[in-house]
Order: sequence, then structure tokens, then C-alpha cells
Amino acid sequence: MKMVEVPSIPEPQKVSLDAKTSALIIVDMQNDFANEKGKLYVGEAVKRTIPNIKRLLEKARKSGATVVFTQDWHMEDDPEFPIWGKHAVAGTWGSEIIEELKPVEGEVIIKKLRYDAFFGTPLDHILRIRGIKNVIITGTVSNICVLHTAGSAALNLYRVYLPVDCVSALTEFDQLSAFRQISFLYKGILTSSELLDFVP
Repeated sequence: MKMVEVPSIPEPQKVSLDAKTSALIIVDMQNDFANEKGKLYVGEAVKRTIPNIKRLLEKARKSGATVVFTQDWHMEDDPEFPIWGKHAVAGTWGSEIIEELKPVEGEVIIKKLRYDAFFGTPLDHILRIRGIKNVIITGTVSNICVLHTAGSAALNLYRVYLPVDCVSALTEFDQLSAFRQISFLYKGILTSSELLDFVP
């Protein structure tokens, strides 16, 4: 098979964002994806992101930025299961957000039915009411739910920021393809948990 050269991907940038107009979105950091006992465990890649997401979460909470958690949330006979197998069934242990990143009172929780956290949910409405202009997207899986959420955010005219150490995929190819699509197609800014700060 012919080798394919990886297109240019921008280096992570230092970013300072106004906390009042910024939302940290934590995508699907649930037991079924981010716990070793989960049905679709992403593996060491997702495990490595947990401290980095936690670092950003602490910055967001301290600054007063909006924090949004998404949960994959499926019915028992969900049409997605023939693709991925049964996972994140509503109300089960697998659908719960991992202990290390538990939401606190006042944070937004979006139960999503498909890859995209905007599709069929009140997310856009909530962000607009709060005057949000910037979204920082973290979580898993980079080339599936993270990518589709980033795409919808960009198409809804939010500025998208992707901390590269806060997202995980099943393969390196999937990870790099997500970075390429988000930076090239959606003009998202690549950054990291250390390089991104919120200004209160």
C-alpha cells in the first residue's frame, strides 16, 4: 500500500481567553470510554488525557468560565449499536462521567444521542444565552464525537480551540486526522492544557 504523507498540522499556540465568553466542553469522558472496565475503552490514550483535562477544568472553574459536560446517552435498542455495539446506555454505570472529572453544581450536562453534541440538544441555545463566543473542546473520541462537535461549533460561528493533550483517539492516524480537519477545515486553533488560560 502506498504511504500517505501527513499534511501540515499547526503547532499548539499560547491562548488567553475571556472567561465570560468562553466555554470548556468535555466530551464523553464516561466510564464506557475512559475506564478500563468500559465497553468501548479508548485505552492508554484516554488515560493520559485525564490529568490534562482536569488541569483545564480547574482553570475554568477558578476563572468562572462556563463548563459543559456531554454524555453519550442511548436507548436499549439504539440504531448506533450495530456500528459500535451496546455502550453508554442511559442510566447505566457506563454512561456516568468518570469519577476524576465529576461535574459540580451549576455546570451544564448535555445528554447527546449522536456524535455531535449540538445535534438534537439545547447546547447552542445554552451557549448563546450565556454570551459564549469561544469553545474549548476536550474529551474523546477525537475523530468522532470531538470532531463532529467541533464541526458543529464552527458552523454555528463559535471560535473553536482544541487542546491537543486533552483529546484521545483509538489510533495515531485518527488523532492526526482530527487535528488536521479541525485546524484546516474548521479553522480551529490548536493549543494545550498548559498553553491555554482563562482571563476572569
